[in-house]
Amino acid sequence: MSPEQALAFFLFAFVAAVTPGPSNVLLTATGANAGLQRGLPCLFGVVLGMGFMMAVVAFGLGSVVLDSPRVLEVLKWGGAAFLLWLAWKIASSNPSEAQSKQEPQNTKPIGFLGAASFQWVNPKSWLVCAGAAGTYLQADAAGALLQSLALGGVFILAALPSSFLWLVAGVALQQVLREPKRLRLFNIIMGGLLAGSVVFFIW
Repeated sequence: MSPEQALAFFLFAFVAAVTPGPSNVLLTATGANAGLQRGLPCLFGVVLGMGFMMAVVAFGLGSVVLDSPRVLEVLKWGGAAFLLWLAWKIASSNPSEAQSKQEPQNTKPIGFLGAASFQWVNPKSWLVCAGAAGTYLQADAAGALLQSLALGGVFILAALPSSFLWLVAGVALQQVLREPKRLRLFNIIMGGLLAGSVVFFIW
């Protein structure tokens, strides 16, 4: 991958990662409920999970999945079920008054493995990876493995700062969400947004 191609893909990856999507809803909710330090595993899970998925899809898994209607159907409904479960978990989070006003860091966030695994049922992740593989892989360049690893690595570098912005946005909301009722409403809204993404996934 030439420097020009790497820069072009970096810009693509930054925009893809910073635009709204299920992972960013998850990061914002995590930041608001658990704070910056305890939200970092979720951040790294999202970024590294997406980078790994980018490399694997670019190397060939994406074409296998997308060319198999049965596998795609299982992924579709399994992903929808997981998204709805996660949306319910976020929306039903009901911190106590003590947690909201005095100890916001006590809320248990989604961890590294949960956030990384989430990418495989995230419809936006599949669209981004499939689009990137079709656009940036070159037949006359280095081998498929090297190109795939390069795409995954560059995506991680681009997604880390852009995803961090969503986590920080959630942390910034902590001051507004000190009252339990406000935090409860915020969690319901975040859960609703995540559940709404299922519509795009199914249709």
